[in-house]
Amino acid sequence: MSNIKKELEVAALENGTVIDHIPSDVLFKVVNILQLDSLKNNITIGNNLESHKIGHKGIVKIADKFFNEDDINRIAVVAPNIKINIIKNYEVVEKKNVILPDQIIGIVKCSNPKCVTNNEPMKTKFNVLDKEYGTMKCVYCERVMKKSEIETL
Repeated sequence: MSNIKKELEVAALENGTVIDHIPSDVLFKVVNILQLDSLKNNITIGNNLESHKIGHKGIVKIADKFFNEDDINRIAVVAPNIKINIIKNYEVVEKKNVILPDQIIGIVKCSNPKCVTNNEPMKTKFNVLDKEYGTMKCVYCERVMKKSEIETL
């Protein structure tokens, strides 16, 4: 028998961002939230990769792109507990464990059609009740929403 290489190699990033430990079922939501389809950067997307921590995961590598805190909060809404690695000169210079902040402003749409935020030009505001499961409560109408009900703006 010959030795067969069982893993594919992906080119290392010189500079950019790696978003790792994305639950496979929300990988493409993350891609949509970050509007990666509109970027001209080199992007590598892997899905349903084996993970000892979460079973299966997704990963996204974006060359020459660094995200601001608002972008990170947007993806934390659908994928809490992801890992972000900042790469510069082929080295990981920063690692971030992403968790939901205590309050989400202007990122999530309230599911209550009668909420003032759906009828007036104003930013939504939610208090996060459970960071692990992504449960949040609208400050204005007090509607509690589960992660599965969340729609980003």
